[in-house]
Amino acid sequence: MEKNECPASSLLLLGQPLIVRNIRIAIGELEIKTIMIPERFRPAIKLIQDNFPLLDIQEYNDEDTKGHNGADTKGDSRHEVDNDTITNSNNGTALTRRIKLSGNEEFLQMPLNVVLHHTRSSPSSNPRSISMDSLVYPWDFLNITYKILHEEITGTRISTNTSVASSSIIHGPCLIEDDVTIDDFCKIKGPCFISKGSFVGMGSLVRECMIGNNTCIGFNCEIGKSYFSGDDKIAHHNVILDSLIGQNVWFGGYSGTANVLLNRKNIKYDIGDRRLIDTGTDHFGAVVGNNCAVGASVIILPGRELQRNTVIQAGTVVGKKLSSEEIYLGKNDRALEITPTANIT
Repeated sequence: MEKNECPASSLLLLGQPLIVRNIRIAIGELEIKTIMIPERFRPAIKLIQDNFPLLDIQEYNDEDTKGHNGADTKGDSRHEVDNDTITNSNNGTALTRRIKLSGNEEFLQMPLNVVLHHTRSSPSSNPRSISMDSLVYPWDFLNITYKILHEEITGTRISTNTSVASSSIIHGPCLIEDDVTIDDFCKIKGPCFISKGSFVGMGSLVRECMIGNNTCIGFNCEIGKSYFSGDDKIAHHNVILDSLIGQNVWFGGYSGTANVLLNRKNIKYDIGDRRLIDTGTDHFGAVVGNNCAVGASVIILPGRELQRNTVIQAGTVVGKKLSSEEIYLGKNDRALEITPTANIT
């Protein structure tokens, strides 16, 4: 990540920056007047100003904390959080909290690295309840992407400016935006989101994915349960499964991300300092950072990370943490990091 950048300003869900989406959900439930955010996150502050010009934006120094996590909360009542918080201390599974909005609360505090979303309500559930999922590890974001696809894309909407070949099949709920081209003999299996200007080549299968702007998928590819940030170029005969793909990534032909170990055990992920952490799942592919170039006939084994600006030579099997002689890096950045707290009042 660039200096003072955070997931709130870099990650998109259904085409919306994470922090913009969170504020829109909060505004739908509460009368929001003020947003407080750490002053060092200028990109996130600008996103809020551009999307919510009528809101009062206040910056605070999160290193000089006042009250809890930098906010002066004296006299404010906080939103109640249920006690049924879900966590797994062994593998770091993200926290999930359900927030009760009773209408008389004045203060909602949440970290920047969380996702607010509505859960599908049952007849007995509170229609004003929303869930808050924290993003700690890359697979947390992949999990919330999959969850939002299933919760929020419940019907098929295809832009009138999109070209879908008559021989292709759109099966299940899908949201396909402007200027998308679906070539001949493709199958798009929902729930699926394909953003503006993207292309799916002849004979390809795309299933349960969130695909960002101007992503090009070549012919005879299988793309499953994956997230693409946008401006990605995936050549022919690629298989990308259960993976997070950054922006402006190139995959050469006949390459792919494996997502299952031969022993069918849970996949472990290298978080540095020779530490492996259990992802809590036996299906997880790769995390590929921004501006990576992956050559032809490359196989990336489960749970591997390519940091941004990495170049992988053709024919490589990525089965271990790469040495400095094997990669070319602009910065030693990780895919996700924990960030301070934003306050909405």
